[in-house]
Amino acid sequence: MTRTASSDIRALRSRMAGPVFAPDDAGYDTARAVWNGDIDRRPAVIAECLSPEDVAAALAFARDHALEVSVRGGGHAYSGTAVGDDGLMINLGLMNRVLVDPAGARARVGGGATMADMDAATQMYGLAVTGGVISDTGVGGLTLGGGMGWLTRMFGLTIDDLMSAQVVLADGRIVQACETEHADLFWALRGGGGNFGVVTEFEFRLHLVGPEVHLGFFFWGLEDGGAALRLFREFIPTLPLRSGVFVGAGLSAPPAPFVPEQFRLVPGYLLIVAGFDTAEEHAQAVAPLRAALPPLFEFITPIPYVGLQGLLDDSAPWGAYGYEKSLDLDDFSDEVIAVITEHAGNKASPLSFMPIFTLNGAFTAVGESDTAFGGARTAHYVCNIQAAALDSETLATDRTWARTIWEALRPLAANSGGYVNFMSDADENRVHTSYGATKYARLAAIKTQYDPGNVFHRNANIKPG
Repeated sequence: MTRTASSDIRALRSRMAGPVFAPDDAGYDTARAVWNGDIDRRPAVIAECLSPEDVAAALAFARDHALEVSVRGGGHAYSGTAVGDDGLMINLGLMNRVLVDPAGARARVGGGATMADMDAATQMYGLAVTGGVISDTGVGGLTLGGGMGWLTRMFGLTIDDLMSAQVVLADGRIVQACETEHADLFWALRGGGGNFGVVTEFEFRLHLVGPEVHLGFFFWGLEDGGAALRLFREFIPTLPLRSGVFVGAGLSAPPAPFVPEQFRLVPGYLLIVAGFDTAEEHAQAVAPLRAALPPLFEFITPIPYVGLQGLLDDSAPWGAYGYEKSLDLDDFSDEVIAVITEHAGNKASPLSFMPIFTLNGAFTAVGESDTAFGGARTAHYVCNIQAAALDSETLATDRTWARTIWEALRPLAANSGGYVNFMSDADENRVHTSYGATKYARLAAIKTQYDPGNVFHRNANIKPG
């Protein structure tokens, strides 16, 4: 910083309604904390914003003092891009208000809200929008990268129900982006990541969901991995669209009450089928599973939608040490199955596994160029390889495990760039590969218009054209 730090921070405090933290202040460590325990960075100043005007003041301060800017929404990214050393961190955590219009089936969601915040508000009216599968995921980061979860097959990605966004640009202007205002920016926000400004409010279209849904949790041992994945290949396309599906390869069965004691923490293959119609329809949909390949155990039950949204929270506890890589797979081909079954059980930590997301149904109804989402809009799987542990040494072992699987799968991938929200290593080549040449060029042109100085570069970065 170019002048005395204490006097400069006092000036920023006088311009903001929200609190401002320096490294010696009480509350600083809480404000800088992010989900990934492997990330321990110390900003020069943290601005906890309460309004878009606060964000604009923080950006002006960073510009005047030549400070790198990072933006924290939910703080759940494995990459830890929300926090940097010696820069200015914009923390949106206090901007977590959710306003629901049940008659219009709309919600306005603050840029610092988590999925738990949004689901709690919308489920009061039996409404929801596609979200992630971990409840403390930030709505902002999830949405800007695309957003996939239990409702993707019914309603598409989170961005497919985004109606508008309030954005603070790098120069401090506060704009509304939608189909009729700043339409180019609105297109870029839907999948282009945090490259174009600080989104302080999202407006979503909502759908009737819950409050009670149906859960089918099926688990097979490692020895049945090949047979289980071949079963998934045949079974998943037959599911009714009013269902959600999640595959976990190499997952250690949770130490939960519904898991028989002898199988707790045993690694294997998980298939979760969530049903959004009646219990009878859900039972009929999952019946072929046990007939084709009896699982080690199963658990079928009604569950609140908010319970479904938090079902996998223990697989990614706050403070865990994490790393991830991803790629897109057209199908569970025999070659893909051979790679997964060879490596899935070789992890050291019970928290490490391969979450695999199914993208089909309503996801494919949106045109390839209608949004900036990186990846094809044809039916496929997003294969995430998650290394997670409670200490840095175990993480180092499983980071190698994750990279080994990714390298083995890369020749079989439809898109080896992968999903931008799953990039711990967001190098330039991977970002280019994820979006493809045409979409990346359009994003770079929009970046040039709205952030020519690349202020927002701590992300899967798209450089100005």
